[in-house]
This record gives sequence, C-alpha cells and structure tokens, in this order.
Amino acid sequence: MIVVCGGIKGGGGKTTIATNLAVMRSLAGRDVLCVDADEQDSASDFAVVRNEELSGKAGFTAVKLRGAAVRSEAINMAPKYDDVIIDAGGRDSSGHRAALSVADIYLVPIFPGSFDIWTLEAVSRLIEEASAINERLKAISFLNRADAQGSENEEAAEIVKSTVGLTYLDYPIGFRKAFRKAAASGKAVVEYKPKDKKAVEEIQRLYEAVFGQIWIREER
Repeated sequence: MIVVCGGIKGGGGKTTIATNLAVMRSLAGRDVLCVDADEQDSASDFAVVRNEELSGKAGFTAVKLRGAAVRSEAINMAPKYDDVIIDAGGRDSSGHRAALSVADIYLVPIFPGSFDIWTLEAVSRLIEEASAINERLKAISFLNRADAQGSENEEAAEIVKSTVGLTYLDYPIGFRKAFRKAAASGKAVVEYKPKDKKAVEEIQRLYEAVFGQIWIREER
C-alpha cells in the first residue's frame, strides 16, 4: 500500500502522522519505505534522529525524493517493500502531485480553526485532477491537533464532510505534547515513555482505520 500524507497548507502535523504510521507499520513487522517529498526535510530529520537514538536501527528505510522522482522512484522501489508512506508536505508542489499519481490512499490531516479549512476547495480540485490519472486513489481526512472541547472540531468536521472527493473519518487526534516529545527523541508516540494513553489510543485508531481499511466501511 502507498499512503501519502499531505495537503496544501503547512502546520497541520502531516509529518507527525507520516512518521508515526511508518514506525507503527514497521513495529507490526512490515518492511516500510518512508519517502520525504517535502522540502522542509522534517521526515528525513526524524529518521536521522531515530537512527542516532537506536544505533542505526530505525526499523524502516528512509529516502528523500523531489519532483517527478517521487513518482518514478516510488514505482521502482515500491515492489521491494510491503508499504510505502510518503510525506508530501503542506503545499501543492510537483512532488506532491507526483505522489498522488501513485498513491492508494491520500491522508489529509485538518487542523480545526486554521487556514486548513480554507484550502479544502483547492484540495478537492487536486484530488479530482489526480484521480483522472490514478483511478485507485482514495482520499480520506480527519481532524489533527484537535481541541479537547469547543465548537471548532464540529464546524471543521462538517466542512470536510461537504468537500467533494474526501471521505471523513471521525477519528480525531488531539493537540498533545506527547507527539512533539516523541518526535524530538526519534520515536513514535506508541514507543515514548511515559506513555500518553490518549495519544496512543488516537494514533492506534487512525492506524487501524487506514491499514485495516475501516475507511471503506465509514464511506459506505
């Protein structure tokens, strides 16, 4: 499976989602390729820290690709791995579009109360254009860095639900320090100690939705 984490507005936690899923998939015994297609190099930086902390045993292979190479190299390398996770970053770039041309799933984290909501119409057009090339592409969205309470979560969810081309997953991930602390130590939140049970439960639920294809049942 090729999973792309992206969107066209930065700051939504896309790299956090991509790296956590890559680690969790590797912990499940899968041979994982993590592709950093974002010019900010955050996923690559995470892989460097992880290898330093774990004596070179990150558990997955990390590569940095840009532009059209994201498509060509993903096609060449994907058969060698069980799963490919691509951090496409937060803007509409050639690498982002190249990733969508080979993806099975396009994961779009939405930060409630942010400019992410304003970009959904553009995201919808991007999905439509990518689907014309890649008929198997499925785009699913969820709330990331969600508030513990308040109306912004519900308002954001309703807008996502009305966005053409996106399937909404009601599996929000909260704005939790554990994700930042884990990333700084090169770990997924499921590995970090002391364990934040809510953070672990939230990312585990998203993981199971994506790789267990729960989103198909949600769509129906």
